[in-house]
Amino acid sequence: MSTKRKTYSADFKSKLVLEVLEANKTINEIASQYGVLPVSLKNWKKQFLENMSLAFDKSTVVKEYALA
Repeated sequence: MSTKRKTYSADFKSKLVLEVLEANKTINEIASQYGVLPVSLKNWKKQFLENMSLAFDKSTVVKEYALA
């Protein structure tokens, strides 16, 4: 019997990452509250921090989108 893999929207991921960055709760507490794995939350945070400069550089975003 196979299990269906959960998928999360970008809005949901960003909401959780912002909660982590506010640092009012630990990653484990937030992950438990929303029913996600802590490792997933850590990966989303890492991905966000690596790509946050794209929010301020519109030309790069357009180039990245055009390549995809």
